[in-house]
Amino acid sequence: MSKRIVALPGDGIGTEIMDSALTILEEIMVQDNLDFDIEHFAFGGAGIDEKGDPLPEETLNACENADAILLGAIGGPKWDNAPKRPEQGLLGLRKALGLFANIRPISVPDAVIHLSPLKEENVRGVDFVVVRELTGGIYFGEKKLGETEASDLCTYSKGEIQRIIRKAFEIARTRKKKVTSVDKANVLATSKLWRKTAEEVAQEFPDCTLEHQLVDSAAMVMIQKPKAFDVIVTENLFGDILSDEASVIPGSLGMMPSASHSESGPSLYEPIHGSAPDIANQNIANPMSMILSAAMMLRQSFSLESSAKKIEDACDRVMNQGILTTDLGGKATTTDFTESVLKELRGA
Repeated sequence: MSKRIVALPGDGIGTEIMDSALTILEEIMVQDNLDFDIEHFAFGGAGIDEKGDPLPEETLNACENADAILLGAIGGPKWDNAPKRPEQGLLGLRKALGLFANIRPISVPDAVIHLSPLKEENVRGVDFVVVRELTGGIYFGEKKLGETEASDLCTYSKGEIQRIIRKAFEIARTRKKKVTSVDKANVLATSKLWRKTAEEVAQEFPDCTLEHQLVDSAAMVMIQKPKAFDVIVTENLFGDILSDEASVIPGSLGMMPSASHSESGPSLYEPIHGSAPDIANQNIANPMSMILSAAMMLRQSFSLESSAKKIEDACDRVMNQGILTTDLGGKATTTDFTESVLKELRGA
């Protein structure tokens, strides 16, 4: 049976890198005899331009009925003063689909170790995953803004904490079986509940180990000893900050994919970077993050491990040959990199 994939190219470089990822995906479909029905829909700034809304109704309907969703990038100064900004479309989509778990794998390919701001001995072999709770916490709590006083309410239910902690342990079971739960339990009530709940959920996974880190300590360890981590799980605000900190360890945002999962509906796969309107339509954007997001989709939504690894290995071989885009200090164009990955996949 054909699997339905919704492609949301979005804005800026989103359209270029989406084209690259779909080119690679089409090759894998041929090689591995896969049947995907891929449809494009307007989203973000493109949705505003075409339909007057960053999340048009037909786009939302398509996403709700998809087996997986690929998103390029959204936003740009063109829509800064729009009644609805492109980012509101993304928040709306996350809420509508219940995308509560954001997954960011962090690793440093040997070919670009020299680009990391950290010492080589500290980053060689780095391989961990940040699991961020995405639909609760302070971002979604009650907000009050006055002339001289403001407040933001951070609220978490036990159920919200349980499901994200379980997700972290499920991922850890496929890796080194170690979960680091990050909180601020020495100060915050929500973190006290978070820590207590994490301890309870850990009993369901006796084959894994659980450790706790205060968020300020975790931020320091991530720079000093990033290889100490396997799976990090944390709440929305802390996860936003720590995942961005982690993303600079490899030296470029252009290589980092991510996934957002719901409890039972379709998952969303996207690069962690923005739309980079300053380099759009110049054929210089690094498509690797989008290509690797497609590989994550194959693995996590369709259980196609060998197909996903085939793409990842091809990207590594291309970089090891010195074929790098400008963000990695090379001269390859978006097209050059994509065609080189195709060549590797074909064994040419």
